[in-house]
Amino acid sequence: MRLPGHTEALVAGVDEAGRGPLAGGVVAAAVILDPAFSALTLDDSKKLTASHREQLYEHITSQARCYAVGRASVEEIDRLNILRASLLAMERALDGLTVEPQRIYVDGAHSPAVAGAVDAVPRGDGLLISVAAASIIAKVERDRDMFALDQRFPGYGFARHKGYPTRAHLEALDVSGPCVAHRRSFAPVARRLPGY
Repeated sequence: MRLPGHTEALVAGVDEAGRGPLAGGVVAAAVILDPAFSALTLDDSKKLTASHREQLYEHITSQARCYAVGRASVEEIDRLNILRASLLAMERALDGLTVEPQRIYVDGAHSPAVAGAVDAVPRGDGLLISVAAASIIAKVERDRDMFALDQRFPGYGFARHKGYPTRAHLEALDVSGPCVAHRRSFAPVARRLPGY
């Protein structure tokens, strides 16, 4: 899982989790792996089971040269839009690194406005080990955020669907209406607001 010419020792992989859900913030991770890092079965986090992601999360965070997590809130998503909020979360993750990378690879078609050599790599989480590691960290961190939201706002099923627009989630919105954890700029939520 390394791109051709990927020879720099200090490569940061960056990815986010949570662009599609109707609730909760977006979480990004940046990670610099040691060149000798054992890849095990790293892959795009969406292709892994929750328990496998948790195992890999522990392996990555204990073995990485450094990593950091950045978040953008529901309020920032509604104010900026989801793409700009995702890039903001990525910038915050990169700002949190304790080692400056020589090169940054970001999953997707867009990259955050940061100094240094940055490459946006579509489907990078399936091509580049550092991006795959970042996708796992971001996904596990966001799932944990959604478990916490489930405790604060029971009845929506956040721990199960993680805020995605499942049938159960939409039915809960119909019954209870949106809570403060919902993204009001997203159409399925907006349609359920009073006075829509």
